[in-house]
Amino acid sequence: MNLPSTSNPTGAKVCQFVGSLNAKDVPSSVLATTRMLFLDTLGVCIAATPMEAGVIARETAFRLYNAGDASGQSNMLFDGRKASIAGAAFAAATQTDNLDGHDGYSPTKGHIGVAALPALIAAAQHIPDLSGQDALTALLVGYEVAGRAGIALHASVDDYHTSGAWNCLGVAAIVARLRNLDAKKFRHALGIAEYHGPRSQMMREIANPTMLHDGSGMGALIGVSAVMMAEMGFTGAPALTVEDPDIAAHWTDLGTFWQMEHQYIKPYPVCRWAHAAIDAVYEISQLQTIDAAETDKIEIRSFHNAVQLFPTMPDTTSQAQYSLPFAVATFLTHGRIGLEHISGAGLVDPVVADLVARTTMTETQEHETRFPIGRWADVTLHLKNGRKFHSGDIHARGGPERPLLQDEIIEKFMEFSVPVLGEQRTTLIRDLVMGLDQPNMRFADLTQHLYAEP
Repeated sequence: MNLPSTSNPTGAKVCQFVGSLNAKDVPSSVLATTRMLFLDTLGVCIAATPMEAGVIARETAFRLYNAGDASGQSNMLFDGRKASIAGAAFAAATQTDNLDGHDGYSPTKGHIGVAALPALIAAAQHIPDLSGQDALTALLVGYEVAGRAGIALHASVDDYHTSGAWNCLGVAAIVARLRNLDAKKFRHALGIAEYHGPRSQMMREIANPTMLHDGSGMGALIGVSAVMMAEMGFTGAPALTVEDPDIAAHWTDLGTFWQMEHQYIKPYPVCRWAHAAIDAVYEISQLQTIDAAETDKIEIRSFHNAVQLFPTMPDTTSQAQYSLPFAVATFLTHGRIGLEHISGAGLVDPVVADLVARTTMTETQEHETRFPIGRWADVTLHLKNGRKFHSGDIHARGGPERPLLQDEIIEKFMEFSVPVLGEQRTTLIRDLVMGLDQPNMRFADLTQHLYAEP
């Protein structure tokens, strides 16, 4: 990327960072975290492959977002067909978005990897000699830009928008870096992505859960498309979430404070807002053996957005991933929340349904004041014999405050991926991802195993 970029100091700083960051200048712990988030997000994408939303997304990309020649095409993940680079990114991001097990960043109240990873893989297919380290660095750039764009957006508007509204800027940064866009065009790409980004209302989807989910499929589509348009001369600068002087403070620590190390990884494939209450039941279960059939009532106290989640027994997988009482009742009944619990027979589990009907949810000011940086809840279980157990205040696991161990993240990847790809292919992909930060590894050595159908 040719520098300098623009007279706007924040814009110039972003261009410099995106265009010149080198893997050797990234702290090893940051690159290792990038690799683990890569693995985790890829596992969610794999697990979502047979889900209806993923099937529809790939078919949509094949029908609507294809390309006229090979230079604009990419293989869709785990499908066997091709689409345009933007279409392939859209398909994988939409697929991943509809299984709510991917990483997130609390200050944005949203998700980055769900759009960033598909865009990286789609665009990198045209760079066969891209190293694993350089691929991880490009992904890191996307996280760092998207996270700050999300914080800047929500600091400057009243509505709470889905992740696609701002992770599209991180996608644009990744693709612009990979395609060596000059700084002037990169500035326009950011402006195009921000302008066309889906300013969809998150709480509307929370109230009526569907396959729209968090808007990240469209975020990926828009982010890639913005770079392609700018590459051909289309103009669209400035991106206000980058260049507006009123939000410049959100960009001052770019390249010094690594947001990558402050993402969370989900132990359960449901909305993060439900995790604190699930973990409250987990903490109780570590001290007491609780029989779900002997539970008379569940009291959940949490922050406002958590208690706005779907309040009754879900009919669809989308509703199941956005239901607080269902998630807690499922964990209490089964001791875990697996993919089988949020679909099929899991949606008509009679024990879970009975517990959902016996659950109350209350917003407390104490938990609300900690949101969004903290995700807190407390739970009281009342047994039919009159005994009751209280968790105390619990913060959700998976973030920097209560991180998952590397072995737990790898175990989650295997649990999500083996049923779809089989153990041999899953193990090969796992080992290649874990080696991405090693010298002399080509990114294509991994990605060649990601295209064929399961």
